[in-house]
Amino acid sequence: MSYRLPSAARLAAWTIAIAIGGLSQAAHPARAGCESTTASLGVSRTVEIDASSGPIFGSLTRQVREPSFLKPKEVVLTFDDGPMPWVTRSVLDTLDLYCTKATFFAVGRMAIAYPAMVKEVLARGHTLGSHTHSHPLRMPRLKGPDAIAEIERGIAAVATAAGQPIAPFFRFPGLADSALLLAYLQTRHIASFTVDAVSNDSYIRDPLTLVERTMAEVKRNKGGIILFHDIKTATAKALPIILSRLKEQGYSVVHMTAKDPAVPLAEAIADIAPKLSPDATQTVALDRAPDTATRVTTIAPAPRRRFNTTTPASTRLTAQTAAPATALTKPGVAPVVLKESVIEMTGPPIIIEAEAQTGSEGDGNSEWLTRVTPRAKRPR
Repeated sequence: MSYRLPSAARLAAWTIAIAIGGLSQAAHPARAGCESTTASLGVSRTVEIDASSGPIFGSLTRQVREPSFLKPKEVVLTFDDGPMPWVTRSVLDTLDLYCTKATFFAVGRMAIAYPAMVKEVLARGHTLGSHTHSHPLRMPRLKGPDAIAEIERGIAAVATAAGQPIAPFFRFPGLADSALLLAYLQTRHIASFTVDAVSNDSYIRDPLTLVERTMAEVKRNKGGIILFHDIKTATAKALPIILSRLKEQGYSVVHMTAKDPAVPLAEAIADIAPKLSPDATQTVALDRAPDTATRVTTIAPAPRRRFNTTTPASTRLTAQTAAPATALTKPGVAPVVLKESVIEMTGPPIIIEAEAQTGSEGDGNSEWLTRVTPRAKRPR
């Protein structure tokens, strides 16, 4: 059960939060540099992720995932569903105040509506990924072409609104991933991120209750990737207190960056560009120097096969840029080609064939074997 402060204490907490500027919804310019103070949370290190193998990070998934790159008491701050200027800007101001960084997973249609805010996220030194175009909550239940279109249009919208490359980082709405869609993201060299600690800010309106919930989840997971939403005013109000608590309790922030940028599909960009709002041409100057002092750790996960042998399909997936023909096989292991189903989009098709698995899923010793080969499209 969440602990609620008595009214007098709650009033005092709000007074403190207002004094440090975390609740302001007004625009504040980013500070020109980040002064090191005892209140600064900062960034302990940067993790540069090579997304070319299509990995997935975070514990809240049933899929085969990568080991955590976080140490105990390390957290990654992530924000979904924005941008929403009157909330996102407050979040950015608070992050600046605490000299720390986050990753934003923007929804395509929100990016189209507020491209200047998208640019500001990058201008303040944060990482920007995508979160589909229209935020369908049950992605795995969509027809194949519709699900892929959501992914591609979202990437194109966010990148076009940003006016510069974004990270090949993706998060499924509602964390509803699937082996088939992860296999597609693998062909597009895009990393997926679920979470470890859920703030539950989609359902908690009281900022102080949100603080207690978030800190309890962080403590239970000994850190981890934290999920917030930069469309919730309660989140903007709670964030200064959460960052203060993280500092007080000895947690440190890890900033995720990408080794290479996402490459949007040309046809998706052509579809999105005419829909941008009039402020799309605005530029946002980078008025604070990038943080180059933190230690950088680079990780490059090996490719994983995204099916198990009970999945009733291998999947023919299509991308504008097909993956090169490769075969990751192991002597003595016979391929298990499953019943095929077809998902078609514009461009050269790709077949992803499921093969045998060695070891047991989740035991840390399993090895997925994947063959990715181009193949001519069947006549209709």
